[in-house]
Amino acid sequence: MANVTKRIENDTLYFELAGRVDTSNANQVEQAIQSIKSENSASNYIVDAAELEFISSAGLRVILKLLKELKQLKIINVSSEVYEIFDMTGFTDMLTVEKAFRQISIDGCELIARGGNGSVYRYDEETIVKTYHNGASLDEIRLEKELSRKVFVKGINTAIPYDVVKVGDSYGSVAEMLSAKSVAKILRANPEKFDECMDIYTDLLKKIHTTPVAAGEMPSMKEIAVKWIEYLEPYLPEDQWTKLLNMMKNISEPEFMIHGDYHVNNVMIQDGEPLLIDMDTVAYGHPIFEFAAIYLGYVGYSETNPEGTMEFYGLPYEKTNEIWKTLLEKYFDGDKAKIAEVELKSKIVGYARMLRRTIRRIGKDTEEGKIKIELCKKYLAELLPLVDNLEC
Repeated sequence: MANVTKRIENDTLYFELAGRVDTSNANQVEQAIQSIKSENSASNYIVDAAELEFISSAGLRVILKLLKELKQLKIINVSSEVYEIFDMTGFTDMLTVEKAFRQISIDGCELIARGGNGSVYRYDEETIVKTYHNGASLDEIRLEKELSRKVFVKGINTAIPYDVVKVGDSYGSVAEMLSAKSVAKILRANPEKFDECMDIYTDLLKKIHTTPVAAGEMPSMKEIAVKWIEYLEPYLPEDQWTKLLNMMKNISEPEFMIHGDYHVNNVMIQDGEPLLIDMDTVAYGHPIFEFAAIYLGYVGYSETNPEGTMEFYGLPYEKTNEIWKTLLEKYFDGDKAKIAEVELKSKIVGYARMLRRTIRRIGKDTEEGKIKIELCKKYLAELLPLVDNLEC
């Protein structure tokens, strides 16, 4: 016997189906749905099949009629058995049908990487799970999966998510990864391998930055960065803000890849080969944006709290500074003039980004926020007069 109930959330009307829908009750199910629809108005309509055990062709006709009336309809929380019915009958081609997500726990799992948007845990010997800090939507998770696939196809070894799960009240993505260890973990356990790790780490970054990306294939880092600066208008002197905005708008936009969160937690080594994870910030554009993010991760963010790098990487502030300096040295083959230019412009882009991030995430009226905001403004006032552009 089928049961039809409703719930309304955020202007979305949910038709909740439970039990079986077949020839014996399809008419009653349709009447119940029509009654709910006529008594409630909404902008979006979803069939929640979490408790649906079976649906026959008679039940499918009810769904098809509802789709024709509403034009847009989505079915969620579908069991594997019921999903197979929708798939075999072509319904997955007509509307969005989402499988139910299995629930997992990461209690006791090893934290192997943490970034601005999420954390990555080793779930078992063969798989990792990424959880998302800010309640990422399914669309955002699917975008990261698609970016991971594109990066892999372009020849960069990466872990491609193959499943979406529920972790508590949030979503997580699952990917296969066998015996890989992060560069950070290797450096903690084997500090004598510093040079070897830095060679691998630098070579992978060079490969990323020489991987072609067609415009529109990935997000534009320049477009994202322009929005950062536009946000800062109320917080900077007009001359500084105008100069920053103009330099950002005028920066060239090479059609090559940028990872966007390239640090030693996000580069794994598996059987001597590097493997890149945490792909939600992948974009294309000028590498100065990459170096600015790297500078912040190793130096800028922890400048007012040197213990921050121990919390994030398990490495002391002196060591992350060394990683930053060594990366520049190896990437630019010891060219001191080039290194100085890149470091200067990385700081300008980085402290502008850090200023926005602090205002949005920490708050301009908190004690920590005030300290960081003052630091960013001080550096921008000192460094902006030294440059006319952000090219390097």
